Amino acid sequence: MATGNWVVKPAHVRKTVDVLMAAGLEIQRVEVGRDGKIIVTTGKRSGAADGESELDRELAEFEARNGEG
Repeated sequence: MATGNWVVKPAHVRKTVDVLMAAGLEIQRVEVGRDGKIIVTTGKRSGAADGESELDRELAEFEARNGEG
């Protein structure tokens, strides 16, 4: 890591990533500019990553509300 005065501290980056992950986003990349701008590249939502499609989630919610079959 570079030495000197930091515009953004590692704790700021960690907090940003934690909030995004708590929202269900998959973090692909984090960049911090010299001006302090934090740029986060996200991927697909965590629920989609485990093979569950949106249709499967909707069906499960429908069945939970209305009973199966």
